[in-house]
Amino acid sequence: MSGRGVERILDLIEWFAAHPGTASLTQVAAALGMPKSSALQMLRTMTERGYLERDPAGDYVLRRLPGEISGDGRNYGALLALAAPLIEKAVLLTQESGFLAVMDGTDIRYLNKILPDREIRYDRNIAITRPAHKVASGIVILAAGSDEAIADYAARLPEPEAEDLARMIAMARRDGVYLNPRGVIEGAAGAAAAILSRSGTVLGAINISGPQSRMTAAGDSVCKVVHDTARAVTEEIARRATTIM
Repeated sequence: MSGRGVERILDLIEWFAAHPGTASLTQVAAALGMPKSSALQMLRTMTERGYLERDPAGDYVLRRLPGEISGDGRNYGALLALAAPLIEKAVLLTQESGFLAVMDGTDIRYLNKILPDREIRYDRNIAITRPAHKVASGIVILAAGSDEAIADYAARLPEPEAEDLARMIAMARRDGVYLNPRGVIEGAAGAAAAILSRSGTVLGAINISGPQSRMTAAGDSVCKVVHDTARAVTEEIARRATTIM
């Protein structure tokens, strides 16, 4: 994209930020002094990326600015930026490994990891996804979703695993956090709590994992840190959303 093209995109973003409410293609093109064809192309791109929304009348309205969390949670760059310092604090408090997790289909994908400064610590290859019902992050993300989504997921599982899933989800909903005493990796355990959007939609999860013996011994304190961290990220997302509404 040319320098002029970048300037026009920035002009368009700033114009919408300064003009609350809907705007038509004609209004946008006139306000920014550009051909309708160019304005339409940029409006379509911003709508596809979730920055704008088109109403039934065909007009456009600002939904979020770059860097804000999108409603579907797919704006992972912003989520990473918001969560990273809070996960780092949780790692310092627990001296265990911290992760940011999101749902990818029926699997859990880890976006980042922050490791503690100690010799014996838990690490994982975050390029590998995990079945959601096998890890703490998946349990809390499923628990924060609808009963219909849970039933759809459970229908794919053998009956014993579906029963275990129902039990774990009940615990996660009761406590707001879930401690998995036996992780996918032998000798590991993890605790997780869900991150929510301003509207209550689940975006991802904060996960703290470590050696099984340490995690179970410090389970209550680790769960509190995880719960408080997820809540802090959720509150920061809501605060940022409020500034552009």
